[in-house]
Amino acid sequence: MVDFVNEINYDRLVEKSLRNVVYYALKIVEEQGLPGENHFYITFKTNFSGTVVSKNLKIQYPDTMTIVLQNQFDNLVVRHNSFSVDLSFGGISQTITIPYDAITYFADPYAKFGLSFEQEVFEDAESPLTQSVASGNAEVVSIDSYRKK
Repeated sequence: MVDFVNEINYDRLVEKSLRNVVYYALKIVEEQGLPGENHFYITFKTNFSGTVVSKNLKIQYPDTMTIVLQNQFDNLVVRHNSFSVDLSFGGISQTITIPYDAITYFADPYAKFGLSFEQEVFEDAESPLTQSVASGNAEVVSIDSYRKK
């Protein structure tokens, strides 16, 4: 059940929707690799709950870190709440895991596309809306009958 709210926070809703753009872009890369000249710059909070980086990287980047997904990455695994990828740091391959809510900036310079995230997001990444759509229980309601004629 959805918690009672006093007002609809559209900024939060838009923020959550834009994070889905990151999910779908990464999903394309997971399934077919990077198309053409596309490549991604992803800045994220290293101290965000659920972020997994090595101790050395955490010491080097205590607050934020930017990764580039272009030519040299492996094992991109895209989940609904986070993704993980193998990257080389100083010649050593490491797996990092990044929740989408930890991302503060996402860009594809080739496409001249970028998103900056600043809003707090829903604590429950699997919101009731997401769950109902994923399960196929979502219902489309026409608002025509409510409009003034």
